[in-house]
Amino acid sequence: MMQGQMGLRVVVLHGAHGGPDTNWFPWLHAGLERAGMEVVRPRFPTPQGQSLKAWLEAYDRAVALLAPAPTILVGHSLGATMALRLVERAAEPFSGLFLAAGFIGALGLPDYDAINASFFAEPFDWKGIGERKGSACRCWAGEDDPYVPLPRSQELADHLGEPLEVVPGGGHLNGETGFTAFPQVLDAILATRASVVK
Repeated sequence: MMQGQMGLRVVVLHGAHGGPDTNWFPWLHAGLERAGMEVVRPRFPTPQGQSLKAWLEAYDRAVALLAPAPTILVGHSLGATMALRLVERAAEPFSGLFLAAGFIGALGLPDYDAINASFFAEPFDWKGIGERKGSACRCWAGEDDPYVPLPRSQELADHLGEPLEVVPGGGHLNGETGFTAFPQVLDAILATRASVVK
C-alpha cells in the first residue's frame, strides 16, 4: 500500500451484509490513490459473526502495522455507526468523519436489527465524539432510502451538529441504486486535505 505524499490516510468502512469491494468504495479508493492518499478498506465479518467486538478487532488488525498518520474515516450505513464507535474510543482526534446513509438504533428490519444490536447496546459519548471527530465532518442521505428513513440519518447529523446533505433519488447511496461512484465524498475529502495536512 502506497504511503500518500501528503501523509493522509482514508479508512473506508462498509456496512452490514456488505463488503469493501461493493458500492462506490473501489471507485473512491482509486480516486484517492490518484490524488496521492493512502486508503484502507477493512473487511468486517457480516452477516455471520457480526458484532461490534468482531468489527473493532478486524479494524485493529487492518491498521496494526501502519505508521501513524492523520486519518479520515468514511462510513456507509452501519459503517457510519462503526466510525462513531472508533472516534468514541480514540485517544487522539481523527482528521475527519464522512458518513453516508448513517443511522442510530434498530430500523425495524429483521435481517439487520439482530446482527446490528451490539453496535447500539451502549449509549454514544456524543461529547467525546464531537471533540475527536475532526474539523471536517459531512453527512449524506438519500431522500428515498428504503432501509434508513431520512429522519434517522437526520438524527445522527443532529447529534454531530452537522447539516444533513440529502441526495435526490439516492436511495441507500449504494450499488443497488446505481451508486458505484460518489463524487461528493471524493470532493469533500480532497477539499479537506489542504487543511488537514500541513
